[in-house]
Amino acid sequence: MQAVVLAAGKGRRLWPLTENRPKPMIPVANRPILEHIVDALDAAGAERVVLVVGSNQERVQSHFGNGHDYDLEISYVVQQQQLGTGHALLQAESQVGESFIALNGDRIIESELLERVWDRHVETDDTVMSVTRVDEPSRYGVVELDGRDVATIEEQPIPELTKSDFINAGVYAFSPDIFAAIRRTDSRGEQALTDTLSNLMADQRVRAVQYRGTWLDVSEPWDLLEVNDSLIDREDSTYTPSTTVDDSAVVATAATIGDDVTVHPQAAILPGVTLGDNVSVGPGAVLENAVVLSDATINAGAVLTDCIIGANTTIGPNTTVEGGRTDVVLNDAVYHDVTFGGLLGDNVSIGGNATVEPGTIIGNHATIGSASLVSGRIDDNATVTRG
Repeated sequence: MQAVVLAAGKGRRLWPLTENRPKPMIPVANRPILEHIVDALDAAGAERVVLVVGSNQERVQSHFGNGHDYDLEISYVVQQQQLGTGHALLQAESQVGESFIALNGDRIIESELLERVWDRHVETDDTVMSVTRVDEPSRYGVVELDGRDVATIEEQPIPELTKSDFINAGVYAFSPDIFAAIRRTDSRGEQALTDTLSNLMADQRVRAVQYRGTWLDVSEPWDLLEVNDSLIDREDSTYTPSTTVDDSAVVATAATIGDDVTVHPQAAILPGVTLGDNVSVGPGAVLENAVVLSDATINAGAVLTDCIIGANTTIGPNTTVEGGRTDVVLNDAVYHDVTFGGLLGDNVSIGGNATVEPGTIIGNHATIGSASLVSGRIDDNATVTRG
């Protein structure tokens, strides 16, 4: 088995985290999203993996190298411009001379799905697409089935007009003929792989593999919290010898703690929390349903709920990131009633006794003064002081 992983996406809805790292390199459960996917490929028996990379590509290449640590042969191709999933796949044409698996680099799946898609292709020599059921199919490519085949794909239809609760799960098996089919597909600026698949259905079968296992998608910031919670809920929390947890601190079973972490007296690390390497949690601080990236400092008495904290960010004493349900605007789209306390970028500094209201997104290198109340979107490098 050889595989092509589309990992060049910018992930604009995950700003500001994606300014400094590609979307697939955002950590969940203390490992990059893409690492979970590479692990699944390894477990499925893949021998060669081609990673299609783009923005901040060096972060991917330095992490995975040539694949030696994964018992895989990993190579890289670059998509210089983000011109769609079909265009991304075309960049790998010179690297694959036989049939292959293709999959997205931002959706966590199990090795079982890869094996089933590959086996169906080997049996039939047809194009194969995975499908799964979700609660909100209109967020994705909605698929109608005709028996064991895919009949139609419709990208993000109007919810009231959605014809199926099956969606495109983003794992395919192709022969090399797919590259010529992509080039034949009319495009209006972007080459979408689903447009090519829709054209293929006119004169050949596209087999469907129905999947009910783990399928975790990261599209909006609050998805990081849900995916993180799903992953860490599977195993008990453990610490390496380099981590120090005070005897009076509380650490929930469903939490993940990195290397060189310090949890001070009376602090509480509640369910759904991941602490990256070299994080410090001050005395009496309380964290629940939070992803904290490496080198962050949470000072005494801070309370962080339903939030993502970027790398090397400092939260002042007695500062609160309020959790709960809220409406959030991302790229001019309004998302209603999501559980989201906020997203703080890398190298943010927040003073003491500040309050971050639900749904707030703070850009990289921003400075929030003590006793400030912040909400909405704060730009990179901004300075906010109490009025």
